[in-house]
Amino acid sequence: METSTPSKIDVTGKWAIDPAHTNIDFAVDHLVISRVNGSFEKFDGSISNENGAFEDSQIEFRIDTASISTRNEMRDTHLKSDDFFNSEKFPHIQLRSSSVTQNGEGQYTLRGDLTIRDVTRPVEFDLKWGGMAKDGYGNTKMGFRARTEIDRFDYNLKWNQLTEAGGMTVGRKVEIVANLQFAKQ
Repeated sequence: METSTPSKIDVTGKWAIDPAHTNIDFAVDHLVISRVNGSFEKFDGSISNENGAFEDSQIEFRIDTASISTRNEMRDTHLKSDDFFNSEKFPHIQLRSSSVTQNGEGQYTLRGDLTIRDVTRPVEFDLKWGGMAKDGYGNTKMGFRARTEIDRFDYNLKWNQLTEAGGMTVGRKVEIVANLQFAKQ
């Protein structure tokens, strides 16, 4: 595996997400005392780059909201309802990059527009370069870890109930962590 940073290696071309080696996870506080974790099972994404410098890449990502999984069918059904994602009316979460900035060796900030439901807001992800390698079939792959935190109320995901102590059943802040692997096309 190469250890050089993307701005020092060739990332020219089109790269597609490798869904078998990618996961998109989230965590949110529950009853103020613990966290609930979940993931999305269906998604696609791409990186397009014309000149090789990772900072010049165009990144797009789309997540199927109906593919949410918290390992609890009743909760997943509620998350797909209009109280949260309304998967029937808003089937996708979308991200479109506006810039990528290198902050240090293998460290980047991805800025872009995140759309959830009918709300689009700017977002920043911390990216950590994982490297580039050829798999056992000769395909070139590259990997990243992306992390951000959003306020779900900003995206009209406002359902909540108060606990008997006055805290919120579901926290406002949602941590999103994605381990991403892309294949050169």
